[in-house]
Amino acid sequence: MKQPVQPIDPLRLKAFPLRERASMCRIDDILIDAAAPPPPCPDALAVQYRTAADRIRHARERGAAVLCFYGAHLVKNGASSLVQALVRDGWITHLATNGAGVIHDWEFAFQQWSTESVRDNVATGTFGTWEETGRWLHMAVLAGALRPEGFGASVGRFIEEGGLDLPEPDALADQVRAAPDDALAPARAELLVVMKQHGVKGGRHAVAHPWKHTSILASAFAHDVALTVHPGIGYDIIATHPMFNGAALGRAAGIDFHLIGGTIDQLDEGVVLSIGSAIMAPQVFEKSLSCVNNLRLQAGRPIVSGLSFHVVDLQDGGGWDWTTGEPPKDNPAYYLRFCKSFSRMGGTMHYLQSDNVLFLQHLVHLLAAS
Repeated sequence: MKQPVQPIDPLRLKAFPLRERASMCRIDDILIDAAAPPPPCPDALAVQYRTAADRIRHARERGAAVLCFYGAHLVKNGASSLVQALVRDGWITHLATNGAGVIHDWEFAFQQWSTESVRDNVATGTFGTWEETGRWLHMAVLAGALRPEGFGASVGRFIEEGGLDLPEPDALADQVRAAPDDALAPARAELLVVMKQHGVKGGRHAVAHPWKHTSILASAFAHDVALTVHPGIGYDIIATHPMFNGAALGRAAGIDFHLIGGTIDQLDEGVVLSIGSAIMAPQVFEKSLSCVNNLRLQAGRPIVSGLSFHVVDLQDGGGWDWTTGEPPKDNPAYYLRFCKSFSRMGGTMHYLQSDNVLFLQHLVHLLAAS
């Protein structure tokens, strides 16, 4: 059957050494000192910060979960140290980010630099086509699928342990032939194909991460705190790499979607933070909460209740008081998904128009004073 459009051949894409990229941001220049006192803030924001801290404290005293969604700009703003402090002290029990949140985290840990000019590099066909970023994030996810681990745990382990171990291709082929209907057969087959196509050998692949102390993923893995990744296929720069594998990324994201459901099942009287995640956080949360409520009702359990949502972004929230519910359809604020979806989830919704670093600085300070 003739196709009107022919796909591009990703294997013909040319990748370049990451060291050749004109990176725009160095982690040493932006990393926040988590121990430093927070800068002053307006009184109205201070009240909202204290409310969030009080709700987190209440949740942890009851053993309820505290789930924190975050976008990539949190990492690019140097706030990873603040998130690490909250993880280390037990205030956050689950982290969730998008694909870009992983990429910047990994690049900082690997070479201390991240971020490129989209305008300049798209025009030269080099946007995202960086060998190490695309190769090692894919290999971490492909290797992790054999455990099976999701996206977050796979990359967190890769950074924390300084590399990964791969089976020999012949052993993988034998496993696929011997058990084609095994749950791990697709992951084994995907890894086998990638190793053959790209000349990847079995054994230990040591990859140093000299700045791993800046990594949220490595910290979460080291402290046994779940970190799930919820990417879009084609959203992230690793899609421009010849090793790009939507099946591998989708499998890892699928594992993580089921894992976040386990935390949402622990959210009665708990807290959800959404920090600079306008699309991924509300979309993933509403579907996962529906799954959890579905399972609870089948088991004769009540649906998740008593949630406190604290959504942090720089936009003005449409000028709407989201604690009163959602606005009518003729109000522009109705179309702010990052507020509207959370307001429909059966809890108390708080919108904080705030810089994410300022919010986290005050949150760390308030909770440390508990």
